[in-house]
Amino acid sequence: MSRDFIIGIDCGSTATKAVIFSPAGQVVGTGRTRLARHMDRPHHVERDMGDMWLGVAGTIRAALADAGLSGRDIAGVGVTAHGDGVFMLDRMGNPLGRGIMSLDSRATALHDNWRQRGLLDQMLPVAGQRPYVYSANTLLAWIRDHEPERYHAIGSVLFAKDWIRLCLTGQIATDITEASTAFTDLHTQQYSEAILDILGLEAIRDCLPPMLDSCTRAGCVTPAAAAVTGLLAGTPVAAGLHDVTAAAVGMGHTRPGDMSLTAGTFSINEVFRDHPATGDGWACRAGYRRGLWNCMAISPASSSNLEWVAKLLLPHDGDAMGTLMQEVEGRLASARDARPLPLFHPFLFGSPYDAPASASFFGVQSWHDRTDLFQAAVEGVVFNHRMHVTALRQTGAVMRLGVSGGSSARPGIARLFADVLDMPVNISEVQEAGALGAALTAAVAVGIHPDLEHAVDGLEVPHATCCPDAARAAVYDSLYHRYVALARAMRPFWPSLYNMAPRPEAQQQPSTHTAIPLHLSGATVMGRIPS
Repeated sequence: MSRDFIIGIDCGSTATKAVIFSPAGQVVGTGRTRLARHMDRPHHVERDMGDMWLGVAGTIRAALADAGLSGRDIAGVGVTAHGDGVFMLDRMGNPLGRGIMSLDSRATALHDNWRQRGLLDQMLPVAGQRPYVYSANTLLAWIRDHEPERYHAIGSVLFAKDWIRLCLTGQIATDITEASTAFTDLHTQQYSEAILDILGLEAIRDCLPPMLDSCTRAGCVTPAAAAVTGLLAGTPVAAGLHDVTAAAVGMGHTRPGDMSLTAGTFSINEVFRDHPATGDGWACRAGYRRGLWNCMAISPASSSNLEWVAKLLLPHDGDAMGTLMQEVEGRLASARDARPLPLFHPFLFGSPYDAPASASFFGVQSWHDRTDLFQAAVEGVVFNHRMHVTALRQTGAVMRLGVSGGSSARPGIARLFADVLDMPVNISEVQEAGALGAALTAAVAVGIHPDLEHAVDGLEVPHATCCPDAARAAVYDSLYHRYVALARAMRPFWPSLYNMAPRPEAQQQPSTHTAIPLHLSGATVMGRIPS
């Protein structure tokens, strides 16, 4: 058997997977396992770095077994993992405590202090983004203030995928997409001393690892790693990608103007640009090579809301999502204005707003049934994507738009995205976009393709295109603006919805706001969306 298979490792927030692909992008073997998150203290979300490596190694062995292949059949390895957070090593190269994940919010008070002092706004023109609560630079500042002994023991600052690659190769490094989440200059895409100076992190300047282009060969599998993974010692390993960028590449998007939406746990929205573009509605980070930028807007207001609503409506159905999605698809075949439906704000787990927003159904009547409520939830999730897309379109023209994740592959849901966004939407049949994006960096690193653009052009993955219906798009445009107006109306009430204290008699009714200020201070929000 020829040695032309490539393997992509995708280590997510809850699970890790290793997927073996043919050079044309077909899945030939998969291994997956769940990884523990440690939440021993409030606001702390961590992962044991040793257990993480053992879990990844197990998935590689499982993928090889599933494909009926041996390590000799693998040409190269690419890696991606949950972005942001921070994984630290001591000066001997050993883990310095657990890795801190991007779900961690321990640094909220410090982050609020930075905002009040104007440091967040000061960072925007330098870094292309304001730091987030879960950014590596914010977390390092928290460690500096609260765990000074640990801070001064830092030898290397890494990210999750960099730790996995280190375990595979023995080489310390990061890639340009990951470094740009916290440490690089917007324009030069090199490490920025100004960022460290502004945030008081000068002491870790020499702890930042070598920064590679994503498709660079970052090392080879060591004999020790080969023994636990089943890979062949000497197999090349690419530098890899931040998980958001990997998902875009796996969808076949590599060129300026390519916009990618992922309707997963998070609402992920991103577009590549050939120039830096900053604003309040998105973060501008490095693309997979120098001279390319990735503008991204993210909020935790996507498919996780649908899972919650489905379980609430059909608590005894083991496939509640599937049952309700099928019912909704039947309704979507009818004209949207034929049956009045409620509107839903999908803010169960967070929102794009700088406010303690809550999820809500609006306009529920006695004649509405479970399918109506679930359709309202589905539409609310797509409306939230539209908010982010509206912001990102300020960065320039969109040449094509692709959607993956959630139930977007269903024809009715794909048409819904097209109608709500009023744009043609490409739907890829790729099931493991992040792993494929990582694997393609390996294909370039070993010379199967000259660059990622050619690598995605060589994929044999079916795509379907859905075009908007003018009449339906007009109806959804009206509904979307009602959705936004309701959020404006709710703004004054969100902070006090769960306040049980007696209301002072002299307290006046809250006034309605004409606009909702959005901020990226929340631990799970990326980008402010203009109202």
